[in-house]
Amino acid sequence: MKNKVVAIILGVLSIAAGIFCLINPLAGSLASTLIAGWSFLILGAIQLFVAFRETGWGSRIWALLLGILGVLAGISLLSNPLEGVLTLTVILGVLFLVTGIMKFVAGFALPSGNLKLMVIISGAISALLGLMILSDFPGSAVVTLGVLLGVELIADGVAVLGLANAERSRA
Repeated sequence: MKNKVVAIILGVLSIAAGIFCLINPLAGSLASTLIAGWSFLILGAIQLFVAFRETGWGSRIWALLLGILGVLAGISLLSNPLEGVLTLTVILGVLFLVTGIMKFVAGFALPSGNLKLMVIISGAISALLGLMILSDFPGSAVVTLGVLLGVELIADGVAVLGLANAERSRA
């Protein structure tokens, strides 16, 4: 019984946070940047710890470099969140554009059918989103990350509520 209540509370809180991000996308963008900054910092520190446990020098050097890059990226995002919003928006726009083009091209290599059409459409949508983000830069930076975080939080909240409801139905 307690797990269902916790799941419902988490689902409602996630949906509320998502709505807040959609209402105030700048705050959501800053929150996204801070979350990314802390993630880079923590993962970089873990990578540095792992580097000292590696046995070969090649593996140790790569682990050290990745750990240092992660820590530096985290410190940069946390110390300059507004610049981080700009940087992450550019990265996101390029990522959408490149993966969209790759999916679009890969879709034509698939055999005819629904899957081929879905991959081509998915690629076109991703590439279009990337172009939209990059074409309105830096104006898009204010809202892009916040809107995406808001949509993700709402989707996660709905999923958690659905799982809680399914658990209640199963019990």
